Amino acid sequence: MSEPLVTAYLGALGAMVSGPKALVRRAAVEAEDIDPALDVSEDRLREYIAAADPNDELRVQLHIRLATWDHAPIEPGLWMGDTKPNTEMRRARIMKLLGLGDKTAADFADYFSIATDDDTVIAGEWEPWYTADLQRQRDFYWSHYVAYLRKRRKWKAGAITRLDAATSRVLERFANPAQSKPVPTRGLVVGYVQSGKTANFAGVIAKAIDAGYRLIIVMTGTTNLLREQTQRRLDMELVGRENILRGIDEDDIEAAKHIDYLDDEDWIKGRFNRYGVQPRTLGKPEIRRMTTRRFDYRSLQQGLSALEFERTDKNKPVWSPENLYLTDARLIVVKKNESVLQNLISDLKNNADRLEDIPALIIDDESDQASINTVDPDKQSADAKKERTTINERISTLLQMLPRVQYVGYTATPFANVFSDYTDKNDVFPSDYLLALRRPLDYMGVEDFHDIDSSVPESERTFANSKERVHVRLIDDGDEEFAFQQALDSFVLAGAIKLYRQGLSPDEDHYRHHTMLVHEAAKKAKHKIRAETIQELWSRSGYTLASGMRRLRELYDGDFAPASHGLGLGYPMPASFAELEPLIGRVVRRIAPNGDPVLVINSNKEPDQEELDFDRRSVWRILVGGNKLARGFTVEGLTITYYLRTVGHAEALMQMGRWFGFRPGYRDLVRLFITAKIRDAFEAACRDEELFRDELRQYAVMADGRPLVTPADIQPLVARHGLRPTAANKMRYAQLVEKRSPSKEPSSGYPALVEREKLRHNVKVMTPLLRVASKRSTLSAGTRSFEALTGEVSHAVMVDVLKQLQWRTDDTFKADLAWIESLDDRAIDKWIIVLPQRRSDRSVTIPGLGTFSLHGRKIENGGLRGNSESLHRAGLASLGGRTSTAGCAIIYPVIDKDRACEDLPHDTWPDGVVMAIRLELPEKAVPAGTKPLVYRVAAKRRIPTGNHEW
Repeated sequence: MSEPLVTAYLGALGAMVSGPKALVRRAAVEAEDIDPALDVSEDRLREYIAAADPNDELRVQLHIRLATWDHAPIEPGLWMGDTKPNTEMRRARIMKLLGLGDKTAADFADYFSIATDDDTVIAGEWEPWYTADLQRQRDFYWSHYVAYLRKRRKWKAGAITRLDAATSRVLERFANPAQSKPVPTRGLVVGYVQSGKTANFAGVIAKAIDAGYRLIIVMTGTTNLLREQTQRRLDMELVGRENILRGIDEDDIEAAKHIDYLDDEDWIKGRFNRYGVQPRTLGKPEIRRMTTRRFDYRSLQQGLSALEFERTDKNKPVWSPENLYLTDARLIVVKKNESVLQNLISDLKNNADRLEDIPALIIDDESDQASINTVDPDKQSADAKKERTTINERISTLLQMLPRVQYVGYTATPFANVFSDYTDKNDVFPSDYLLALRRPLDYMGVEDFHDIDSSVPESERTFANSKERVHVRLIDDGDEEFAFQQALDSFVLAGAIKLYRQGLSPDEDHYRHHTMLVHEAAKKAKHKIRAETIQELWSRSGYTLASGMRRLRELYDGDFAPASHGLGLGYPMPASFAELEPLIGRVVRRIAPNGDPVLVINSNKEPDQEELDFDRRSVWRILVGGNKLARGFTVEGLTITYYLRTVGHAEALMQMGRWFGFRPGYRDLVRLFITAKIRDAFEAACRDEELFRDELRQYAVMADGRPLVTPADIQPLVARHGLRPTAANKMRYAQLVEKRSPSKEPSSGYPALVEREKLRHNVKVMTPLLRVASKRSTLSAGTRSFEALTGEVSHAVMVDVLKQLQWRTDDTFKADLAWIESLDDRAIDKWIIVLPQRRSDRSVTIPGLGTFSLHGRKIENGGLRGNSESLHRAGLASLGGRTSTAGCAIIYPVIDKDRACEDLPHDTWPDGVVMAIRLELPEKAVPAGTKPLVYRVAAKRRIPTGNHEW
């Protein structure tokens, strides 16, 4: 391929600072300086892109530019006209402005598709200021951060465009740092566990510094491990070598004592970000670190002047444009600790600058941990000063001290945040916006370990059609020792496969770390006992003996080889275990160089304990621990997990999931050893999380440019079944009166299995719906199809049925029913009843009505979870006779999946069968502009007005 062609087109793209322009013509101008005879025609461009690798530089830059233009918000008088972002009309306009023909446009649509699965934003109104023009003018740190992600971390173009869009969504909801009026904001970004939230807030910080924010405070959970990990990540990828050195000569022994990375392998090998020169020489602000990897925030060792901001014009405040853009930014990375935060508050109080003049940003990572005020408001008098928990009080003080502060919480488990007191303007409730990030590319989450909504019978599940079959190994009661030996063998075998793959691709850095996590309890005494048993088991596992090799060979032939083949990811695997056998000795020596494979990670510090340091050295170890290896902390190279710890609520459970995340080059080797009970709890938490996200997506719409739902409306959307969503002392409630959503699925709201009379009552109530479902139909979704019994009833009949149903609690369906009952025939005049039928002969006979397929579901909290299946939901689109005023009801007779093989009686209604239902309302039932939620807020203590002291 022609390198000059790439150079010419990259130059043409680089010149398009204000929007898309004639691409081929500009490439021809660039080619004049390279080779006047160079062919840069549109046909040649199309040929090159068709043959190029997806990571080719020109292809990546085209992808990024097109995605940026696709996503750009409409700005009066600019190139986008009135075309809406991420639409076919917008892309057509871009192609026209680029001067490209229909054939090229069609090819580009295939290679660089328009992003349609956007992040979800729930927000109030805001003042637009973060324009495309401003972003082009001020992108020093952002552009270098993107270059680092592409070149050093090998991010794909799609991942970068997603990051760009998501971070801009956050920035545009900040206040303009250069405006005279102080406007604080409160926001929340919701990601997935181990899904790259740090990359998102690093991007937000980069754009914020470019835009003019000058005091950056990052709060990183409650442990030193997490704070140090975050500090190093920001230093390496964003702060960069020049800002760390600040002119210090690395060869000066005395001066070098102040540099915390001289012995760091990534520093030595040049892997820290570089700007080429000191940013100030380019007229850009520098980033001054007030904390280092070694030291959390203390009373300033550099003196209070280190927190005082330079002003070119002493007569104007820091925020004025004459001062703001030449003033250096201060970066402070702290853990949420009482004394650390108090030191910071004290230094800010004594600062010579007016705090109300400083544009500040607070990033609160793991914002549902420690930040939430858990003091019971009912135990405080209405007129007293509001009591707060210690960390919440410190954060509230910072928010009051800094009138220009933009507070952004980050978490994967947001329930505690949305339950916090939204009437308290000095608290962390995300009153201005909530951004739910899309699931990242190549991410492994809960659904990658569970067969949620699978229509494949368990007896027919294989490595090719079952995620759980590939990744999950259930631990039966009494088989713990056997399961742990298998986990240990899996760890050794996976290590050998990693070495095999490393040998084929020596330049890949995916296999620097190889870890196994053992998490069974929080107590340190149990960690010590487990470490000793692992050491004993390791010593008698005989990995270099015939017995050990035989176990590994059987594990490879029966598990790892067929599982990798079934996943079909294309990772190289040896033709037989014989190719791995010579590598086993190397694996054993790397895992246990001194005979001990274990690192215990807790607050106990043994004098001879090796430090866990993923940054400075390669780590191949078995890690035993509890809370320190849970929330927020990334266990690098994690491949095998042995997890037995039970917790009391979904938030804690999800945060224990260190096995979620990115596993480049070894996704097929990941194994999770858990009990069936814990597996079911994770699956339930996953369903609740996705239900919450689905609810947000339904309500993240605008009507006439105004939001239908603001963050204050979110509390009632949180599902409260299965495990509690968060700790009881973090929960505040609002009573939902009407829920005007287009779909209804009270999957865990049915009566408990012991409430037999209620269950039988519900069968009788549903008789009118079951009786009409007599027509056998074939419904389809894509290439898949299923049989169903269908029929129709009037809206009046459906309402009568719904009013008589009995639920687990009185509030389960109350708000949904209130809305449905209020609809008249103009909105909905009939309901189509759908009973999906299974291929198997598993069925139940209802006397007088007929025989219906029976569906297996899991027991949860004493009741059956009557969730619908994705195939059945999608199949509704193929229903004949469905009009704009017709609703759909999917009905499932469900039973405990473990009883699926029982012979059920045919002459009476069997115990343990629950009638589950999902409702889909027609379009006209939820007209545009309708406020989707009506609720009544639970009484809260009055917040005293007046001045606050801090």
